[in-house]
Amino acid sequence: MPTNQPPGTTSGNAGGGAQSLAQAKTIKKTDNSTSTVISPTGPAITCDTSAITTTDDITYSSPTTDGKKSDLKLDLQVPKSSGKKPLVVYITGGGWMLSDRTGNLEQRTYIADQGYAVASIQYRTTTSGATYKDALADVKSAIRYLRANADTYGIDTDHVFVWGQSAGGYLAAMTGVTNGDKKYDVGDHLGRSSEVQGVVDEFGPADLSRLAADYDQAAKDGNYAAGNPAAQWVYGPGTTKSVKEYTSQVAAADPATHISSSTPPFLLMHGSADPLVSPSQTLNLFTALKDKGVDARRVVLTGAGHGDLSVASLSGAAANGFADSASSPAGSSADSGAKPWSTRKTMSYIVNFLSQQAS
Repeated sequence: MPTNQPPGTTSGNAGGGAQSLAQAKTIKKTDNSTSTVISPTGPAITCDTSAITTTDDITYSSPTTDGKKSDLKLDLQVPKSSGKKPLVVYITGGGWMLSDRTGNLEQRTYIADQGYAVASIQYRTTTSGATYKDALADVKSAIRYLRANADTYGIDTDHVFVWGQSAGGYLAAMTGVTNGDKKYDVGDHLGRSSEVQGVVDEFGPADLSRLAADYDQAAKDGNYAAGNPAAQWVYGPGTTKSVKEYTSQVAAADPATHISSSTPPFLLMHGSADPLVSPSQTLNLFTALKDKGVDARRVVLTGAGHGDLSVASLSGAAANGFADSASSPAGSSADSGAKPWSTRKTMSYIVNFLSQQAS
């Protein structure tokens, strides 16, 4: 299910009217020889909500940004079956400007149906003056909160995973590669661990200086414009800098620079026709993980775009950065009702990955 407004090339209001990220018209082919390539076709997932208990609007943290307090919420789905459940923390996309925790309900419910507690979280964005460091701290706060309240919610604290799409995929990756890095653990429940046992990163950015590396020049110009949401994500509100140069700050925001012996297994997934995050972004991160000895797998969905909204919906909507469910190219399985990112075939890779790590 789509959650946030899909992308385009008009200007947004975040950070004083900075230009939003741009959608590519042409996409350079990526070398997928080291990845698993699938055709994301077949029947769509189905969900049984009667077997799940849902608790919404749980305040997990109340951080302060620029002197303003934010009550951050999460929605939690837990199977009604007996026993403690492995936890999956879902992180929505939104181009660093939105974090609608209510989105992508169908896919989240499907994962809960497989026996997992699934928490979809809100996090701070550039619209509140936050940077990636603040949002990463929020993800870790949510993990600590859920571990601290594991008995209340029936959570298995030994098996905690993060799963994100787009900007949420980026935060999932950053959460995994900073396992054990205490500088991002701020706020409440500091006696609890924020470490995770696995990461699912669907079409997430990584090296922001190469966010549009596979795209036409117009898309590159938009994605590397000074002061745009990507720049604010790294440098903070009001910046006049660009992420085009791989500065020390851009490097620090790149998950590849944080990989360590504490980094857990990764599943990375990307559509070959993604017009918003260059497919080579997950490939480069995948390669860096493998080079450092991390258990990682990358799956490419042939012809799939940046999530599951149709091209018609994409072109008719206001532009506010990229969302977690954004576009599917004409001729994909979205045209026949079974959307590429919501087929049983696609979702089976996530389910199998979680099952392997939780066993």
